[in-house]
Amino acid sequence: MALIETRGLTLAHGGQIVLRGVDFRIDKGEIVTIVGPNGSGKSSLLRALIGALVPAGGTVARARGLRIGYVPQSLAIDATLPLTVARFLNLPSRHGAADIAAALDKAGLPDLAEQQMAGLSGGQFQRVLLARALLARPDILILDEATQGLDQPGAASFYRQIEAVRRDLGCAVLMVSHDLHVVMAASDRVLCLNGHVCCEGTPELVASAPEYRALFGTGTQGALALYRHEHSHSHGPDRHHHHHDHDPDHGHEAQN
Repeated sequence: MALIETRGLTLAHGGQIVLRGVDFRIDKGEIVTIVGPNGSGKSSLLRALIGALVPAGGTVARARGLRIGYVPQSLAIDATLPLTVARFLNLPSRHGAADIAAALDKAGLPDLAEQQMAGLSGGQFQRVLLARALLARPDILILDEATQGLDQPGAASFYRQIEAVRRDLGCAVLMVSHDLHVVMAASDRVLCLNGHVCCEGTPELVASAPEYRALFGTGTQGALALYRHEHSHSHGPDRHHHHHDHDPDHGHEAQN
């Protein structure tokens, strides 16, 4: 059973069709990244998957009792408001100190509970949003352009944290990325949208697809560069182990 599955999904915005005929599924433990130009339907697809947008056609099926952890692009917080990380994580519902400490640890921010939210760096702020999503004990973690505003090393570091979360918790991860040059090599699949599914497959496969190159070109900023680092994980008895060369600091332009 898929965590979320769509069949023939068609979505409209303001009476205009923005996405047509999408067949999509994400299974337990998978990391799937969605890419596409502005207006390609990425945000609409996310909203439909979490149940915030009613399809104009087709179906969306979610596993019964599915727990979703959501990490938004950013969140505006009044800088003059005295608000500690722990207090922020207790909004809107309270959590025990041990649960908060564990979530911060998994998000890569141990010992930060008493820090003021206004004093956090951009990368730390996004990790607090990640910790907040983890408090939901999610079956699937959904990130909507969560690295917007971070520099390339900061984004790569955040993606490595996401991979560690998947490894430790076994949750699926679905990411929408505007950062074509920082898509994680650990993605099991990349889905490229432009009003429909242009291409889908491994990062390497999508990066070399003519449809992808027609949309994004092959320059340094356009090509799907992959942050490679060592990891070895299993997706269960029917999946293969993956292994990548260790190269945590450099994006590599994908080659044909």
